[in-house]
Amino acid sequence: MLRGDPPQGETEFTQTEGGYQYANELVELIDQEFSEFGVIVAGYPETHREATSTEADLDNLKRKVDAGADVIVTQLYYDNDDFWRFRDACESRGITVPIVPGLLPVTSLAQIERIASLCGAKLPRSFVNDLAAHESDQFRIGVDQAVEQINGLLAGGIPGLHLYVLNKSKATIEIMNALDLSASVS
Repeated sequence: MLRGDPPQGETEFTQTEGGYQYANELVELIDQEFSEFGVIVAGYPETHREATSTEADLDNLKRKVDAGADVIVTQLYYDNDDFWRFRDACESRGITVPIVPGLLPVTSLAQIERIASLCGAKLPRSFVNDLAAHESDQFRIGVDQAVEQINGLLAGGIPGLHLYVLNKSKATIEIMNALDLSASVS
């Protein structure tokens, strides 16, 4: 068993007896025992909230990739500059597997503030102000922001995209319908 978010009511991870403490341990097992499977690991453009530094976080990511990870999917973030900096930092450390942006469409300010606080994601002040000022239009503002963010990523040549849906497929459907994906396909 591998860690995840702490159980409700707890704030820290406690390793399960006989379980793994770090993702690279599980990646290595899968690579050795089940090599026919591909492995996707998490990466943190804004640094994992428990990491002692950005450098330590990137060292941990490199360990996961060196253990056999095939793809990195990022934790959610809302500023594409964070993704580009992260991608460049990974490349400078010799991490060459595809790095896929992971985005969570915003459907309400209260929800995203809670989720962002759990994972340490920054919310652009102008985006938060816009959501707060237009309470009845938060869904539309969130969809529009996601479309703009994705278009910027597509223009930069990302290898793929992961949308965190959280059982809110309506936003994802609207985002996909609003994107001009024909320009991205070669």
